[in-house]
Amino acid sequence: MREQERSWRRAVKWIWVRPGDRVAVEPAVTCRGCDQCLAGRGNTCRKIRFLACPGQLDGCLSEYIVMPQENCLPISDDLSFEKASFAEPLSIGIYAVKRAARLKGARIGILGCGPIGLSTLVPALSEGAEKTYVTDKLNYRLDAAKTLGASWGGNPERMDIAAEIKGLEPMGLDTVFECCGDQQAIDQAVDLLKPGGQLVIVGIPEVERISFDIDRLRVKELTVINIRRQEGCMETALRMLEQNSFDVSSLITHVFSFERSKEAFDLVSGYNDGVIKAVIDF
Repeated sequence: MREQERSWRRAVKWIWVRPGDRVAVEPAVTCRGCDQCLAGRGNTCRKIRFLACPGQLDGCLSEYIVMPQENCLPISDDLSFEKASFAEPLSIGIYAVKRAARLKGARIGILGCGPIGLSTLVPALSEGAEKTYVTDKLNYRLDAAKTLGASWGGNPERMDIAAEIKGLEPMGLDTVFECCGDQQAIDQAVDLLKPGGQLVIVGIPEVERISFDIDRLRVKELTVINIRRQEGCMETALRMLEQNSFDVSSLITHVFSFERSKEAFDLVSGYNDGVIKAVIDF
């Protein structure tokens, strides 16, 4: 066996699957041989390929797909496929919280309450975050966050978010997770953080460049942490779902048959009918 293969096997937990096993799929396929993979950083693999990305891999609307064994994680018979589908966004939230650390007793913000933001909220609460302030432009998503345990929710289209939160937390927040990829939210995060705080960028901006008020970033000595998907957190996510540590039933708002796939995509892209997570059931 080549040395790089031996190194890779030491860096990951090998999971054997058999024909007929029920599995959840990790959609990022890594090369297993580059310096990043061998260092246990598969999420920054230099040759990473994703399901349903043009020019990379086919999507799961194919009749059949072939995935490496290590991308197939067994799930228990008690966990439905619908709930298991939430493991992928949940793993990103778990990874973001893991990278942030220092959350016990902290006052935190989560800007954006889509599936990723909500998937960040629950692990943050599990790690002992004392106060959680969440924002979203859709009020029903704020309601979902409050049901999951958020302390406060606000709509940036209806109020001055930074002013409202600073009125409640005049010393500032310890950590802010930016989960919507929006320049305005990034500016709010910098404003909300206390000196020595940390900004965790989870959202993916639609633009090529974002900017910071570099003077405020420097004067506060803020730490900026970038998140690229997840590394090694899918199993933790599946265990949380299997143990009902995170009941996602209310977040899976729509289930479509395969024949209604286009309707599902249109619903999600238009943020219609109170959608949070839509699932296509084959």
